[in-house]
Amino acid sequence: MSDTLAFDALDRPPHLLLVDDDDRIRELLKRYLAQAGARVSSAPDAAGARKLLEAMDFDLLILDVMMPVEDGFSLAESVRRSSKVPIVLLTARGMPEDRIRGLQIGADDYVPKPFEPAELALRINAILRRTVANRGEASEVITFGAFSFNVARGELLRDGANVRLTEAEVAMLRVLAARPGEVVSREELAKRTGAGLERSVDVQITRLRRKLEGDPRAPIYVQTVRGVGYKLAAD
Repeated sequence: MSDTLAFDALDRPPHLLLVDDDDRIRELLKRYLAQAGARVSSAPDAAGARKLLEAMDFDLLILDVMMPVEDGFSLAESVRRSSKVPIVLLTARGMPEDRIRGLQIGADDYVPKPFEPAELALRINAILRRTVANRGEASEVITFGAFSFNVARGELLRDGANVRLTEAEVAMLRVLAARPGEVVSREELAKRTGAGLERSVDVQITRLRRKLEGDPRAPIYVQTVRGVGYKLAAD
């Protein structure tokens, strides 16, 4: 589409997650945004979105507010507890209080239906540009062994090569990296990462160790402090 916006905020195609229970709108937007140069994953509801968020990293989320079972407000609030990923809310409800609620939750923009796909694409590109600008060049980097973790970007490198992390793994590593060498309780990790339950923390730690440790059963970097929690053994 020659008149379609090409996303230029990143040095690669942005990966977007589109969540809308309206099949027609979801497929229309997915096709348009893909033609504009984005990678687009989609889900018809919050449950499907959560599965994708566990498996992949995204540069921006587009969430419909009016969804059955769990609405977009609830999903956005849950995501924001553990991630700073930009969020755009879509809604047929144009009431000012709804917009205020969305922004209070931490959404980056609020687009009332109906809207032009080109306008949404422009808003997304503007948000991504701001996100890149706000990261700055002086982000704190924590090193341990062959790894370096950029706390602000949530980016993990091993010998200079990118190691893909899920949003949950990034959240866990950020909390540990904020206090390298110090023990962080399982209770605090559950609260600050949005894991909910302490046993969910253990599951995420196990998954993180598979990507960090030569032998996950004898961890060097993410260490267990029995009866208390975990600590990151940084350089």
